[in-house]
Amino acid sequence: MSPEPSSDDFRSAIGRLPAGVAVITLRWRDTVHAMTASAVASVSLEPPMLLFCVHQDARFRDALDDVDTWAVSVLADDQAHTADWLASPGRPAFDQLARVPHREAPLSGGVWVDGAAAWFDCRTSAIHRAGDHDVVVGHVLSAAQGGAGAGGLVHLRGRVRPVR
Repeated sequence: MSPEPSSDDFRSAIGRLPAGVAVITLRWRDTVHAMTASAVASVSLEPPMLLFCVHQDARFRDALDDVDTWAVSVLADDQAHTADWLASPGRPAFDQLARVPHREAPLSGGVWVDGAAAWFDCRTSAIHRAGDHDVVVGHVLSAAQGGAGAGGLVHLRGRVRPVR
């Protein structure tokens, strides 16, 4: 059996698997927090559930200990700038969405990014430890679709790329 790959080797290999790009938001301590996620997936249709992964050391992960509702905006093909901004390390904790057009999500207390391809409001049903990340599974409370012509974004080989 081969030795376990290094984290760099794994990152390079898994980077060839296209992954959809979304923004996850929640309201914690009177502030909206946001993060870009490329580990988002549908879990179940009955009941409707999805998951996302968050680094265990992230401020967003800390918020999930106190807040059980959150919003997902599946980014459209022209929103790479939003994905990059909300993935940038060291961005301010306050007003990080000041440069991102958005509106209140209907049920979660988070926000929906304007112009996204789809949106979801969710309630956490489970959090599972998985290496240096946690897998957050949520029950979908509401779902909506953006414009019929909206494409999407994928993370591939270390870059965010539009898909139509």
